[in-house]
Amino acid sequence: MIDSHCHLAHEKFADDLPDVLKRAKEAGVSTIITIGDSLEESASNIEIAIANEEVFCTVGLHPHRAKDWGKHDAEKLRKLALQKKVVGIGEIGLDYHYLHSPKEVQKEVFRTQLLIAREKDLPVVIHTREAIEDTWEIIHGCAPSKLVLHCCSEKWEDVERFVERGYLLSFTGIITYPKTEHIADTVKRCPLENIMIETDAPFLAPVPHRGKRNEPAFIKFVAERVAEIKRLSIEEVDEATTANTRRFFGL
Repeated sequence: MIDSHCHLAHEKFADDLPDVLKRAKEAGVSTIITIGDSLEESASNIEIAIANEEVFCTVGLHPHRAKDWGKHDAEKLRKLALQKKVVGIGEIGLDYHYLHSPKEVQKEVFRTQLLIAREKDLPVVIHTREAIEDTWEIIHGCAPSKLVLHCCSEKWEDVERFVERGYLLSFTGIITYPKTEHIADTVKRCPLENIMIETDAPFLAPVPHRGKRNEPAFIKFVAERVAEIKRLSIEEVDEATTANTRRFFGL
């Protein structure tokens, strides 16, 4: 089983990361992708990945931080993307819920990072919140070859076009929460070959750990819920999502 998206460089893992990785291995997690939130965190992720055989990483700037993008950051990102065990650009995108960065700034930084991903022939991990139309418009223009919508919580009608284009949807512990029927419907209607699973740890812990710190060992609860929704065995979901993730990141 693979946790396709978590944040091992986050401060909440600073005191016990070796134990977190050990518990993940004991839970059957063979591979972990730790995701960049800032260029500084991206550099830390590279160090973690190099130190741990089962860990790979992505590099990128979250839309919340788009306002912090400097004139030299594109070149910094290019250099980070060349480092050992970097398998993608992300998480990048648009977030109009909090608007920690202005919309136009988010769009420009998003486009820039998409173009760097295309230049380096790397898949992209997308964060989109309350911005699906602008996200689609920018993606349509930049046309990345490989893309996953991380923490997908949209209605099927809003993301079907991404799947039709060959892109993937990744689901978190949110699908184990009450009142998420529209996400369950998206899971149900999305072909299994277009699905990945993730924890987004330390955030969004699934039931029965909701409200606590999330960690990669809990990915099994996401897999179990996907299996329940799609009326498959957890073994079928594990096999498919593992293959999808390995293919997507070129592992």
